[in-house]
Amino acid sequence: MAEWFRFADSDLASAEYLKGMKPQPLEIICYHCQQAAEKYLKSYLIFMGIDEVPKTHNTVYLNEECTKLDKRFTKINDEALKLNKYGSQPRYPFEVYIQERDMLNAVEYARTVKDFEPLVEIRKIILSDGPGGSAE
Repeated sequence: MAEWFRFADSDLASAEYLKGMKPQPLEIICYHCQQAAEKYLKSYLIFMGIDEVPKTHNTVYLNEECTKLDKRFTKINDEALKLNKYGSQPRYPFEVYIQERDMLNAVEYARTVKDFEPLVEIRKIILSDGPGGSAE
């Protein structure tokens, strides 16, 4: 389970790093933000005993599934919705109109998901040295 958090953290760290590039790859940064949120939500579902991770990039759907288990997830409905469009759209050379403000918002939305209380709670458990977790 810890690897899901590590991969999500890596996506968010990649987005943060890419912000320093000139020119900024706005589409790729937004994509990494969506990927981070997706993995954080899937981490929660796995932790809660969902046997098979939903094979979807749809953060709205994933957040709805998390909400079925914990109503607090309604607090990040907006972030899930706003990041959802970056799951596939920016990966292909179609007409994508992402501006710097969109990218900055996407980074903030991904951070909000990462720092969301239920996810912070399970992160502590999963990444600890206790049963089922590993600090390595």
